[in-house]
Amino acid sequence: MSTFNVPTREEVSANNQAIFDNLNKGLGFVPNLFATYAHSDTALENYLNFSNAKTSLSAKEKEVVNLAVSQVNNCLYCLSAHTAIGKMNGFSEEQILELRQGKASFDTKLDALAKLSRNITENRGATDTEVLENFLNAGYTKGSVIDVISLVGDKTISNYLHKTTQVPVDFPEAQPLEAANA
Repeated sequence: MSTFNVPTREEVSANNQAIFDNLNKGLGFVPNLFATYAHSDTALENYLNFSNAKTSLSAKEKEVVNLAVSQVNNCLYCLSAHTAIGKMNGFSEEQILELRQGKASFDTKLDALAKLSRNITENRGATDTEVLENFLNAGYTKGSVIDVISLVGDKTISNYLHKTTQVPVDFPEAQPLEAANA
């Protein structure tokens, strides 16, 4: 059992209450993990600013990174959330399972992105030269490498937050890869 509750609007700072209101307007609810950031008076705003910052990656490419990183970090919350978001960005269930494994046989460029994302995460930034070269040869730039590393950091923060707090998952739960491959 978690020692962390999911704070309600009434339990957070005025600044976080305003953010909750904006999340409710935009998403229709405040995801439990975002609410958990609001235990801090500053972390939710800081995280959302970082997460929503401009990037060279498309929304679909961001989901490739989010899924690969969340799988390596074994974060059920983020895997569940990004499975839902991945579907909203046009990925099929089969493609999402593949992206979680750090590959994309259905798209050469996304395959290079998935492999880089997984490799960076698994190796804690000590990226394999071959994987990096493959990414650049797929049409990405050095700037894209930096954007991927930033997104790996972004997602790792949320992965660690959930793994530490164990707040309830409020998205349809992603199935384990082992069950999907059976």
